[in-house]
Amino acid sequence: MGALSIRLKELRMEHGWSQETVARKLNLTLRTYCRYEVEGAEPKMTALVKMADIYNVSMDYLAGRTDDPYFEAR
Repeated sequence: MGALSIRLKELRMEHGWSQETVARKLNLTLRTYCRYEVEGAEPKMTALVKMADIYNVSMDYLAGRTDDPYFEAR
């Protein structure tokens, strides 16, 4: 699994949310969201931004570019 799919699943579980709950928060179908967690599809930029927002983490963290969830590039 890639960093994004792993992080999405970890963050969802840390929040105690179901895949259906996250899909609703992102305004996606359950099938689409599930595919992100198993690397069956790559999210569009707008979805990535929403994911970072609902989990309050950086997009670099979601992408696996840093292990610091609150990373800010300088």
